[in-house]
Amino acid sequence: MAADSEPESEVFEITDFTTASEWERFISKVEEVLNDWKLIGNSVGKPLEKGIFTSGTWEEKSDEISFADFKFSVTHHYLVQESTDKEAKDEVLEDVIPQSMQDLLCMNNDFPPRAHCLVRWYGLREFVVIAPAANNDAVLSESKCNLLLSSVSIALGNTGCQVPLFVQIHHKWRRMYVGECQGPGVRTDFEMVHLRKVPNQYTHLSGLLDIFKSKIGCPLTPLPPVNIAIRFTYVLQDWQQYFWPQQPPDIDALVGGEVGGLEFGKLPFGACEDPISELHLATTWPHLTEGIIVDNDVYSDLDPMQAPHWSVRVRKADNPQCLLGDFVTEFFKICRRKESTDEILGRSTFEEEGREIADITHALSKLTEPAPVPIHKLSVSNMVHTAKKKIRKHRGVEESPLNNDVLNTILLFLFPDAASEKPLDGTSSTDNSNPPLESEEYNLYNQFKSAPSDSLTYKLALCLCMINFYHGGLKGVAHLWQEFVLEMRFRWENNFLIPGLASGPPDLRCCLLHQKLQMLNCCIERKKARDEGRKTSPSDNVTNTYSGDAGKSGDQLGPDNLRETDKDKGEVGKSWDSWSDSEEEFFECLSDTEELKGNGQESGKKGGPKEMASLKPEGRLHQHGKLTLLHNGEPLYIPVTQEPAPMTEDLLEEQSEVLAKLGTSAEGAHLRARMQSACLLSDMESFKAANPGCFLEDFVRWYSPRDYIEEEVVDEKGNMVLKGELSARMKIPSNMWVEAWETAKPIPARRQRRLFDDTREAEKVLHYLAVQKPADLARHLLPCVIHAAVLKVKEEESLENISSVKKIIKQIISHSSKVLHFPNPEDKKLEEIIHQITNVEAIIARARSLKAKFGTEKCEQEEEKEDLERFVSCLLEQPEVLVVGAGRGHAGRIIHKLFVNAQRHVILFKAATMTPAEEELKRMGPPEEKRQNLAADFPPPAGRELILRTAVPRPAPYSRALPQRMYSVLTKEDFRLAGAFSSDTSFF
Repeated sequence: MAADSEPESEVFEITDFTTASEWERFISKVEEVLNDWKLIGNSVGKPLEKGIFTSGTWEEKSDEISFADFKFSVTHHYLVQESTDKEAKDEVLEDVIPQSMQDLLCMNNDFPPRAHCLVRWYGLREFVVIAPAANNDAVLSESKCNLLLSSVSIALGNTGCQVPLFVQIHHKWRRMYVGECQGPGVRTDFEMVHLRKVPNQYTHLSGLLDIFKSKIGCPLTPLPPVNIAIRFTYVLQDWQQYFWPQQPPDIDALVGGEVGGLEFGKLPFGACEDPISELHLATTWPHLTEGIIVDNDVYSDLDPMQAPHWSVRVRKADNPQCLLGDFVTEFFKICRRKESTDEILGRSTFEEEGREIADITHALSKLTEPAPVPIHKLSVSNMVHTAKKKIRKHRGVEESPLNNDVLNTILLFLFPDAASEKPLDGTSSTDNSNPPLESEEYNLYNQFKSAPSDSLTYKLALCLCMINFYHGGLKGVAHLWQEFVLEMRFRWENNFLIPGLASGPPDLRCCLLHQKLQMLNCCIERKKARDEGRKTSPSDNVTNTYSGDAGKSGDQLGPDNLRETDKDKGEVGKSWDSWSDSEEEFFECLSDTEELKGNGQESGKKGGPKEMASLKPEGRLHQHGKLTLLHNGEPLYIPVTQEPAPMTEDLLEEQSEVLAKLGTSAEGAHLRARMQSACLLSDMESFKAANPGCFLEDFVRWYSPRDYIEEEVVDEKGNMVLKGELSARMKIPSNMWVEAWETAKPIPARRQRRLFDDTREAEKVLHYLAVQKPADLARHLLPCVIHAAVLKVKEEESLENISSVKKIIKQIISHSSKVLHFPNPEDKKLEEIIHQITNVEAIIARARSLKAKFGTEKCEQEEEKEDLERFVSCLLEQPEVLVVGAGRGHAGRIIHKLFVNAQRHVILFKAATMTPAEEELKRMGPPEEKRQNLAADFPPPAGRELILRTAVPRPAPYSRALPQRMYSVLTKEDFRLAGAFSSDTSFF
């Protein structure tokens, strides 16, 4: 039994050798990618034009493949070129070598300033790279490298692809590539050597030629000539101090007598350090042959002054410290602080102020004595009044964030009227340095929602920016703001208009803080006019007129018609002769009461005007042209009306929310209409008082002329006469106009309840200002600061005239106008704007640095000056600029002089610090150092690049002559050889 069961227990494993291995799958994936990208066959393009690697457009496309679980990225890099005709492609002979092999010998694009490293080393216009997908992955072992290279070779052979295919090996920072290119009967191997320390025999041309010849292994005895291209790069780091023109701002002079307070209205500009760190001079010998020059360990013909081509590039300092950028950035940081002014400065000064004046007798005396409070003389000492006392109580004089000199200077700058002995007239102070009105620069505040550049708000933003950076930081900002708020209250209580603000209602195109200050100014204007009216004998005469449309908010039926008033409507005046501070004011005196009872509380109804005809007209401004009342023929008079209440955007938003909450019901709509018709009702009452016996038609003819339709008709006698009637919308039963007219009483404007309670509104504004945290304040004023920064950048750019900067400034303005119009812009977007401004500042600083170094202003000849300015602008915008005339041109001579000065400085410094023993070692030093000392005008080259090219038959004398190329770069800590060696595979 056991013997029988033995064969059954054996298991036979069958290995299927037809299934693909991981290696074969990998090769298949590579072939699939090459086919997808249509890289099959020979694509012969046009010969490469000179400089096309820099000026042309490079594109790339990527895919991902894997070898087992190890992921690789495959990237196709190619120069975008016009596609050649298909017919021409079909005529291409089979034995033509691939395009990439032909590019190896092309000399039009040696040493491109900005390109992929493989483009620089091999001069290729198209290639594919296979590299580990993850940055920390690397192909390190030799067996894996060979496996990948074999995979590449098989994939190229199977697909017939003639594009070079490279594999990245070792760590990525080493930039090590091996690769292959295959064509019909030809193959090019791309090999590389990378060393940290260079052997001495390979530091010069003769040693590198030996490597190249030995690698080629040409069987021909007279070796074909080797074409040589050489580039030496010299680095200038020591610019000498006097070449940098930027002076740091004189902080002491900000408060000093010779500069004065106007310095606070200006933003600083420029880099604190030289924004150009290095100048790289590349001296190139593009076409040399082996026997023309000598370059070995003893002697060299390669004198940079004799190089036929010079090109220059500048290395920019990484993130140079720029004054304007720092100013705006530091101010922006305040937006993230959460402390209140009280927490920063200590106990609230506003509360103490309130306690001191809390005695009820003050309030009673105000009620019983209508005479205005005596106005104190405005001066700087008064401006720095109560807050200083309170701060001293809690912290002592030495602890005040701002000293008196700085604070007085700022307050005088903000409030220039405080220095004058004349009484204030409320005129806005303007600075001659500001751009003219209506100019593009001046109107930037509309786009940024900031404030006009000659306004108090704008100046306050600049002063807070300066204080934050130079004088006390956040505490200084809180201190100045506290003083500012107290100054606003002082001006309100003493009827002093705020300077630097446009008259009229708040401008909704400006920031909210500017609107609040304008609202406060409106309140001061009303209060001042009312107090001045009390001094004169009470009468109906107009003591103060204001232009503007009145009563526009009551029309719910057609807002478009509201603005179509008569020309004379623009002259409506307001009289504040006898208005008091109380909102709930009524006139119950006997004569007035009897008049109202006896003469027409029902004046709006039919028959009312007849009873009202005996009423004494009140509150007339002037006659309205030739218009007469329709029913009694009396002249129609324009009444003195109340001006509509000015509103800031937050009040408008609050009002719209209240109106929206009333809903869509009939009752809600009616209530909403009544709330919005307060101004209309006031104007109707004024009109009735000025025109006894008037009808609604008379009011409409003045207030909304388009709602009174006149037509020519033929009367009974056959004459053409004008007949008028109200428009259709005015005839709608129970519309708002009819209801308001019926309820309106003949009360002149001076005796009506005030539409605008300036006392209440002023207190609301002052409270709003007092509770603002420094962070809130910075948010409000940041648009003004960005506005000022953009104006400063535009001003500085106009002096330099850099075309690229003009484009960036336009982008900044466009970007800022979109971001700043939102109520609460995102911090990230604000940071982007500030970063763009800093970048522009750095570009302008670089331009000035280069102009100073090349001495463009010192040029006497206009032609040379223009050439130099063009050269400097190209240095800013292009990666590398050719020096016309090389070392013998005007720019070349200046560059040579810069190097000579730097070398002298180095030699003098070394001589001063060298010991005798070191001098002896220098004399006994290696020949390389002796050779370097011969060219004392220039330092040793920081980089030596050589390209050796030839076409020789390999591997046999009867093989086709194919391109051979070797690139070498030698720097202080790096040595690299990149070779492309072609061979004929027809018989091998």
